Amino acid sequence: MAAVERLLLAQQNTAAGGESVLGSIEIAVMPIVKVFTMCALGLLMASKYVDILHASGRKLLNGLVFTLLLPCLIFSQLGQAVTLQKMLDWWFIPVNVVLGSVAGSIIGFVVATIIRPPYPYFKFTIIQIGIGNIGNVPLVLISALCRDQSNPFGDSEQCSKDGTAYISFGQWVGAIILYTYVFNMLAPPPEGTFDIDNESVPLKSTPMGDATPEQIPLLVREDGVSSTSQNTSKKWEIKGLLAFVYEKLKLKQVLQPPIIASILAMTLGAVPFFKQLIFTPDAPLFFFTDSCMILGEAMIPCILLALGGNLIDGPGSSKLGFRTTAAIIFARLVLVPPVGLGIVMLADKFGFLPPDDKMFRFVLLLQHSMPTSVLAGAVASLRGCGRDAAAVLFWVHIFAIFSMAVWIILFLYILF
Repeated sequence: MAAVERLLLAQQNTAAGGESVLGSIEIAVMPIVKVFTMCALGLLMASKYVDILHASGRKLLNGLVFTLLLPCLIFSQLGQAVTLQKMLDWWFIPVNVVLGSVAGSIIGFVVATIIRPPYPYFKFTIIQIGIGNIGNVPLVLISALCRDQSNPFGDSEQCSKDGTAYISFGQWVGAIILYTYVFNMLAPPPEGTFDIDNESVPLKSTPMGDATPEQIPLLVREDGVSSTSQNTSKKWEIKGLLAFVYEKLKLKQVLQPPIIASILAMTLGAVPFFKQLIFTPDAPLFFFTDSCMILGEAMIPCILLALGGNLIDGPGSSKLGFRTTAAIIFARLVLVPPVGLGIVMLADKFGFLPPDDKMFRFVLLLQHSMPTSVLAGAVASLRGCGRDAAAVLFWVHIFAIFSMAVWIILFLYILF
């Protein structure tokens, strides 16, 4: 009887966040609907029926978002919100990203072992399951959620500022994971390309005698000279060592504009002098922060139009097959989020999270329930499997519309 009364009260009365069950469902679903609507418009603009947002235009729009609009949003929002004490309090955000990638990759390995994707897409399958979108899609969802005056997190402006700061604080570690772990995992097979006939037997290694000149390591290539001087040999060894270090660190790939903006915002925002000089409303240099805020506001619609346009080539272009694609979608959207929920609940139980900060917990939970990372698709394009990644991204984002709504409803029910 008490359980029935409690259920009726939950339906009729407002909860701690001020929303009924139906209200929570509406709050969870409306951001997804808004995201889907803007993506659909981008898809329509890129379709052959309109053909305004063609391939070159989408490339320029993606470049504009990645190099200017997104860094401006991160710099302005994170710089205003961060302090040295808050950075110490937020330490679990990057840890959560790492734990999410590790847990997702383990789930991806188990799924790939069971379904046996076509060669050479075993590691590709692990990455598509293990690496979620911790930046762009959560930023869009937080913006759409906080825009609603009836959101359970309170003041819309403070809600958006806190959510953006939390998400931005975790992006730097996500970029490091993308351009080190993901980049190496998506390396082409020994054949040098992902365009391999599935009926052919994969080669475990390429014999040196059968390799093309481009496949033979530079230091062992014969150029007709029977012997070389000791100085020339040492010179090649030093150049080879420097090339190896550069390739392993991949500093150029890691230090992308959003990461630079995050580092600058954390560095300047954590120092009181610079914070008073740049980020406070009456600061002498606040005009620069204000300009970044204006540009940052354009990031959400632009990135959604670009995302919808990028999905135009997705369906039907993959060699993975229905079974592997379905397994990736199911694992990424259904199996990974419960594990993430367990990670966040354990962290909360052990006192690793700031007390009474529901937005902090909500962002942590969102990081585990997102579709596959769009930037992982960009890395896949660099490694020669971009078409397959585009197909996976298309279907994962389509089904994520429904899965994210369900998970957000559950998260709000747990938090409030």
